[in-house]
Amino acid sequence: MKLPRRKVLHLAAGAAALPAASRFARADTYPSRPVHLIVGFPASNASDIIARLMAQSLSDRLGQQFVVENRPGAGSNIGTEMVVRAAPDGYTLLLVAPSAVINATLYPNLNYNFIRDVAPVGNIGSSSFVMMVNPSVPAKTVPEFIAYAKANPGKINMASAGNGTATHVFGELFKIMADVDLVHVPYRGSFLPDLLGGQVQVAFGPIAQSVELIRTGKLRALAVTTASRSAALPDLPTIGEFVSGYEASALYGVGAPENTPTEIIGRLNEELNVVLADPKIKERLADLGFVPMPMTPAEFGKLIADETEKWGKVVRAANIKPE
Repeated sequence: MKLPRRKVLHLAAGAAALPAASRFARADTYPSRPVHLIVGFPASNASDIIARLMAQSLSDRLGQQFVVENRPGAGSNIGTEMVVRAAPDGYTLLLVAPSAVINATLYPNLNYNFIRDVAPVGNIGSSSFVMMVNPSVPAKTVPEFIAYAKANPGKINMASAGNGTATHVFGELFKIMADVDLVHVPYRGSFLPDLLGGQVQVAFGPIAQSVELIRTGKLRALAVTTASRSAALPDLPTIGEFVSGYEASALYGVGAPENTPTEIIGRLNEELNVVLADPKIKERLADLGFVPMPMTPAEFGKLIADETEKWGKVVRAANIKPE
């Protein structure tokens, strides 16, 4: 049967519109089932705390459960690789943590390239870390600590959550810029019990994990690592006020497997930014030493690239090797 020309043109136009229509339909109906947000660290880690706060808010907004799934190990590489290998359909997401911009240099033989294989969805914000000491340390300020460290080279133990973690490289940057000799002591679990007990004397840790210990006087905070003071500890100076140019902030965001449809990434980015604008969420994040910084996917991708370059230089300068 020969169709009229008008009918043929109508069908052709309809067929041409199908791919675009189906793409938008996926975004409109997403999510239609639970979404898994992978965290490459154990429960109660700073990354886990942020992930659960975001997951609950996204669940409330989108009507589907965002399930936080902890997959710790190998400095978050296990969780990251799980996301890299997942179907690019928006149902497996990654909580992007500081390790993402450190591991690219720290691990020479990764099975993935973070910048190539993880699509940036959106930035959540940056977290201040805090330089804190056991109360037995006589220093009450950063200059006093530097003087104390110079008078006791190689005698002060600096704890971290492991080689190449943010708690380590933030401390290494301080050692380089302040020209002090601290002995690095990596932990596989939390270093806080030994910091409280005095077996180690100083650490650079997330405010979210230590703020109550600081407020109750169990640990003494000397300064925050970010360029600006933290709302969580507003009276505390920045390290940069005493060590010119020092700045270390921990980025947190959301990523997805490469080739995840751009409209799904756009939907997630939009919803994430709405959550970050919620006054209650902003207040909760501020109490954890966290500054919300909504970004487009492209802006977040540039931030990841810039931070990868910055911390790569520190890893190489301090000759940090994975455990």
